[in-house]
Amino acid sequence: MTSEFVKIEICIPEQNLDEVHKALIEVDAGHIGNYDACITYHLLNGTWRPLVGSNPYSGSTDEINRVKELQVEFICKAENLEKTVKAIRKVHPYETPIINAFPLLNVNF
Repeated sequence: MTSEFVKIEICIPEQNLDEVHKALIEVDAGHIGNYDACITYHLLNGTWRPLVGSNPYSGSTDEINRVKELQVEFICKAENLEKTVKAIRKVHPYETPIINAFPLLNVNF
């Protein structure tokens, strides 16, 4: 079974929300029926440890870092997944952003 839509989750610094949201709108991510620019987000805590050779957005090499981030969730058409991921990577501040994409099987749009 193929899915017409995917749900995407990313984590970003709070100050990057507007820039990421604008990039998503430009590729029509978050378009649901007669509405666009639809995203949800909530505050969470993230941790990471930059290893030797990394170029972290923040934090020090070989130290556990803890920050408040936003988890942003939205849907996009499966056919637009590649351009949506490219748009995220273009504006995302992290060296290696985590981008989770899940097929949606039971939706009525």
